[in-house]
Amino acid sequence: MYTFSNKLKTFSFILMILGALGIGYGFMTSHKSLEDVKIMLTEEASHGGGHGEAAHGEAKDTHPEKAVHNNEHYAETADAHHGDAHAEHVMHQIHNRPWSALYVAAFFFMMIALGVLAFYAVQFASQAGWSPVLFRVMEGITAYLLPGALIVLAIAFFAGKHIFIWMDPEVVAHDELIQGKAGWLNKGWFVVRGLIFIAGWFAYRQFSRKFSIAQDNANDNSNFKKSFRISAAFLVFFLYSESIMSWDWIMSVDPHWFSTLFGWYVFASMFVSGITVISLITIYLKSKGYLEFVNANHLHDVAKFMFAISIFWTYLWFSQFMLIWYSNIPEEVTYFITRIEDYKLPFFGMVVMNFLFPVLMLMNADYKRIPWFIVMTGVIILAGHYIDIFNMIMPATVGDRWFIGIPEIASVLLFAGLFIFVVFTALTKAPLLAKGNPLIKESEDFHY
Repeated sequence: MYTFSNKLKTFSFILMILGALGIGYGFMTSHKSLEDVKIMLTEEASHGGGHGEAAHGEAKDTHPEKAVHNNEHYAETADAHHGDAHAEHVMHQIHNRPWSALYVAAFFFMMIALGVLAFYAVQFASQAGWSPVLFRVMEGITAYLLPGALIVLAIAFFAGKHIFIWMDPEVVAHDELIQGKAGWLNKGWFVVRGLIFIAGWFAYRQFSRKFSIAQDNANDNSNFKKSFRISAAFLVFFLYSESIMSWDWIMSVDPHWFSTLFGWYVFASMFVSGITVISLITIYLKSKGYLEFVNANHLHDVAKFMFAISIFWTYLWFSQFMLIWYSNIPEEVTYFITRIEDYKLPFFGMVVMNFLFPVLMLMNADYKRIPWFIVMTGVIILAGHYIDIFNMIMPATVGDRWFIGIPEIASVLLFAGLFIFVVFTALTKAPLLAKGNPLIKESEDFHY
């Protein structure tokens, strides 16, 4: 039976406290008035441009004879380039940043739990013989799904137009395209759909966990058979709900854009992130003297999934990007133009982190058996997929006013602390070996 150490518990609380303080600071510093923003834009103009200038495509003056001006001319230039409408737009972007940072981190940790739940269901539905020794680790991680998903939905609801412009009545009133989608993109129906998704995910998690624990002391395999049946049914529900969730919770931040691959793309990101966390927590528990029944072959197989799904993610990323970029349809390609112009480093950097790095590091079979090697690769993969979610949300909410600073780091710390606390608390509630599973002997003796 796992015991949640006071040291780790204290660490999770410290993360949450630091995160909460940082988020509070982010909201306080984002409350800039229109006049504050005008002054900021004037200062940026006086220093040869800045975020505001580059964002709207205004050409920078490169003539050396015009390099020296007095303050009055700076003010005139700022007025010419940054009128009230632009200043107000920038002000909204600054106000949106802490909400967006909070939302990105909340979604990232929620999707880890959801990805693990899907992986867990696949193991039962396929009756995999190698993975039952890891079932309790998976069940512990999925304990975060309910609070994590409710937090994401709550942030979306209360942030409103700070993240989803279709929640702003003024924008909708002047946008015929969004008006045409109003039957789907409205706050009430958005919340109802979200609650339906969460209820379905939570119901499967609760029943599968109940049957898993009951099977430990059962005299037959009836609970295992129930888990098999509900896992097969859940996977059908998951494929539909995950796709619609990704449209609602992420893609609708850009209501003028859509991609038929988007649901699969988000799925690949959450799947590989979830599998990576399974490996990290397994290695941590084993280093503390638990999970003695997990051997290098189990780690090798988890690392193989990290390797394979990283390639699958890259295939979907390239397919989505290449087809839209090549077709060059204005309402579609704008999505990528914005990210390439304003998010060049995170946009292309995540491809290196999510594809090139894990492929090179995990291609060798021997490296998949080395715990510290898996941990190092896993940390890079998780950071890369956080940036992936960052790239999906931030361009639509903060434009070129992005920066990975206190609000973003604090949000990650807050939800990392909450995630650690919930997951490791859940791990204390049942033995770490699902001894009643009929495939547990095969799993314990798993070798090549």
